[in-house]
Amino acid sequence: MFPSVPNDADPSSESRLRAWLQAAAAGDRSGFEQLYRHCQPRLTRFVLRCCGRPDLADEVVNDTLWIVWRTAGNFRGESRVSTWIHGIAYRCMLKALRDGVTAEEINASAVHEGELASVEPAFNEAADREQRDWVLRGLATLPTEQRVTMELAYYLGETCEDIARIMNCATGTVKARMFHARVRLRNVLPELGGLPRPASGTEGQT
Repeated sequence: MFPSVPNDADPSSESRLRAWLQAAAAGDRSGFEQLYRHCQPRLTRFVLRCCGRPDLADEVVNDTLWIVWRTAGNFRGESRVSTWIHGIAYRCMLKALRDGVTAEEINASAVHEGELASVEPAFNEAADREQRDWVLRGLATLPTEQRVTMELAYYLGETCEDIARIMNCATGTVKARMFHARVRLRNVLPELGGLPRPASGTEGQT
């Protein structure tokens, strides 16, 4: 259902991220620039997919990476660097949403595919683009917590344990959100694709 997206879980990528973060902690702007260039496109796309607000995405990502620059020395290595940064981005996004975005505006389907494509290189095949649009429309029907959980898991490659750290909740809560999100998607995706809604199953509520 979800396209395969490279993540930062492999050891070589984690080593680079740690080296750049350590350089930033020492005040090395060139190290931070490397970290910024690596993280900014993926963070922007993540926020866009979660809230559908390009202006908000720019604000959240800038705030996130500014905090990373100022607090790089606080990273203790208890998680992957990307998980630590995603946690900062998640909290910045929640703050931005609380500060002035209504629930009706939090809609990933409001983002044109061209805007997403301009942020990060996408697959070229028309079938892949059609499938991504279909899945995005399905994700847009989920409650915010479920949508963010699914994006963290399938787009950013975070584990349930890491998502629990990022969203400050129990691992069981993460698994429940994923379960209910999958149930809801099974119900709504066929209809979005022009097929009848399945007769059995209930939409997730958590």
